[in-house]
Amino acid sequence: MPAERQGNLLRIGDVARMVGTTPRTIRYYEELGLLPPAPGRRSGGHRLYTEEEVERLREVMRLKSLLGVSLKELETLLAAEEARALLRAQLRREDVDPERRRELLGEALGHLDRQLELVRHRRAELERLQEELAERRALVRRRIRELDPQPAGAAR
Repeated sequence: MPAERQGNLLRIGDVARMVGTTPRTIRYYEELGLLPPAPGRRSGGHRLYTEEEVERLREVMRLKSLLGVSLKELETLLAAEEARALLRAQLRREDVDPERRRELLGEALGHLDRQLELVRHRRAELERLQEELAERRALVRRRIRELDPQPAGAAR
């Protein structure tokens, strides 16, 4: 069934189907501030979404899935990304004096550091899990070998 569009806008159910989630999840993400709040509702009371908002939702879901982060951690990642986008816009201006450019770059560096710390923390957790699973696997293999019949005269 094609998405119901009004101009370039999409209804919540269509957006949910496009990105593989539910309208309830989208509303919840809006409540948490992970997605921009709904502007005034259109006639009929339906919230309509722009392509930019759909892309934002895709990125939220990709980060959540990829990193396995909590919604609070996701909020931190996205806030840093938005702040960096604003800094990039300021840095693109040609009339920014070198001292202000240095300040903006320093702010961007701080946001990147926060994002990297969260990703490094998640990676460390995944590495610990990988080590645990490898140890368990080795233990299970050892127990299987112990159960295998030994040739006559072979020492265990």
